[in-house]
Amino acid sequence: MSKKALLALEDGSFFFGQSLGAEGETFGELVFNTGMTGYQEVLTDPSYTGQIVVMTYPEIGIYGVNDEDVESDGIKVAGFVVYRSVDTPSNWRATMSFPDYLKKYNIVAIEGVDTRALTRKIRVKGAMKGAISTVDLDPDSLVKRVKESPSIVGRDLAGLVSPKEVIVENPEGDFSVVVLDSGVKWGILRDLKRVGAKVMRVPYSVDIDDIKKLNPDGVLISNGPGDPAALLKTVRLIKDLLKEEIPLAGICLGHQLLGLAVGGRTYKMKFGHRGINHPVKDLRTGRVLITTHNHGFAVDPKSFGLPELGSEDQDANVLTKNLQKISALEGISPQGIKVEITHISLNDGTMEGMRLVDYPAFSVQYHPEASPGPHDAKYFFEEFKRLIKEVR
Repeated sequence: MSKKALLALEDGSFFFGQSLGAEGETFGELVFNTGMTGYQEVLTDPSYTGQIVVMTYPEIGIYGVNDEDVESDGIKVAGFVVYRSVDTPSNWRATMSFPDYLKKYNIVAIEGVDTRALTRKIRVKGAMKGAISTVDLDPDSLVKRVKESPSIVGRDLAGLVSPKEVIVENPEGDFSVVVLDSGVKWGILRDLKRVGAKVMRVPYSVDIDDIKKLNPDGVLISNGPGDPAALLKTVRLIKDLLKEEIPLAGICLGHQLLGLAVGGRTYKMKFGHRGINHPVKDLRTGRVLITTHNHGFAVDPKSFGLPELGSEDQDANVLTKNLQKISALEGISPQGIKVEITHISLNDGTMEGMRLVDYPAFSVQYHPEASPGPHDAKYFFEEFKRLIKEVR
């Protein structure tokens, strides 16, 4: 019989369930993911470092796990919450069950929790600090310790998942890309190699001279965990790269860091975007993309002199109709840099992509590599390759 486990939140609420995975306890920011598939990609995504993830889909583990569908060298989430775990996988590709996978990487998790009620709580009150424990089953005690635990705001978590040295992949590529690695998903590396790039992963804390020695044709600023405003050295590096007019592309955290580098602001979202079903409008073409998201921070369009486009609390149907009418947006950063907003979320108006008008740089907030899918936004990598060729 599974050991009892307790999930406690900083608002004082708590949920009892059964232990799933390793025994012990873990603390982190409690967030939810709406994907019906892709739990292994979620588990191994470095951007979830420091977070306890609640899966809204009720059964997790149906197809097990395997050695191929990973986004890093191991599980990165701080903890995992599911309604029901499937112990015996039903897929020919499976090499291990979902619970055994959690135990292998010593991940504390809980099942038997009403994840729909928990998700509704997060949507109403926002993402909050939480903990899962199999050792402290006193709700008052665990809630008190959760309140005393550190917030994700202001924390530099990228150092926990960034490489310590340069890593070269696909050395025979047609052009070279330095990946400023704050916790890159391996799907991004696969897509860069798919379009013919030699990939050089470097620590997020390198200096401009370190990058110039590698003589790249372009630089990609990766996704990663934590508060972008805490990565001051990385922001200064991006400013230096813009002066060199090296082609730049940013994904997720990389998008936020590019926004900060040109003088914009970022803000903490109420509950963020996490899932594989988010509609995003490409304002340049009018096309609507279904995209994968994982972000709790965003770039503030008001910092570029533009109006607020929406919020997470607005009525989705009304907001979507208003957002669909938008066709072009261009602002100016406090540093006098022209910024074109290229993509917006049709769920809440979040700024999902931008291009610098006078510099070879663009970025998106969503994940174009989209592992496990959908693949509407894969053209991002062809666009980056085209930009590099134009500059070169």
